Amino acid sequence: MMDSVLVASLDATLDRLNWTDIGLQLDAEGCAVLPGLLGADVARDLARQSAAPGTRRETLESRDGGCGELFYFETGLPAPLEPWRWALYGRLVAIANRWNETLGVAQRYPAQLEDFLRLNHKAGQTRAQSHLSRLGAEDHVALHQRHDGAQVFPLQIVAVLSEPGADFQGGEFVMTEQRPRMQSRPLVVPLQLGDMAVIATAQRPVKGARGCYRVHLKHAVSRVRQGERIGLELLFHEAP
Repeated sequence: MMDSVLVASLDATLDRLNWTDIGLQLDAEGCAVLPGLLGADVARDLARQSAAPGTRRETLESRDGGCGELFYFETGLPAPLEPWRWALYGRLVAIANRWNETLGVAQRYPAQLEDFLRLNHKAGQTRAQSHLSRLGAEDHVALHQRHDGAQVFPLQIVAVLSEPGADFQGGEFVMTEQRPRMQSRPLVVPLQLGDMAVIATAQRPVKGARGCYRVHLKHAVSRVRQGERIGLELLFHEAP
């Protein structure tokens, strides 16, 4: 069980954000940047976790996912990611349930992450998905989604843990959105060191002339031209 004092402290920080505005941004773009929420010092500390015990290294080439390295937290998320995960889920679950209601999906997500993870495990989803990425010059992350399994939370967190323009050049965080019978729409998310962003994991609702429909989203990191970029993907569901 997560330390309730830590989660309460983060809840107080998150309470100061305008969640109505964040929800509107997610409705409009499938993305909302939370400037400085993680903090530069915490971001740099997390960047060093790729070498910590309990991480599993995987190359992006091995999964046809680009060029670079991924580091999965198989023995539990390091501080402070686990309390962030719990606290952010508690704020995003209302948006996730509203999206499902809008799309006519019967599933509703429990108010607490602990209960949602219990549903994951019951469905055979026990494999950790949250990870760091390390990209050197000429590396990139291909467009992808992480939505395997019956229990998929429609929102996730991303962050950059090194400083654009100083630690690396290029390496922009990119999203694409595919609407029915339309060209894909690209979006560059302007992440700075210490920022977090909430993004749609794979789908989101859009209001059209004939009611609401779902659009499909993927995300990627463009080619790093120089230096080294450390990134984070924090997910609320596990994989089969």
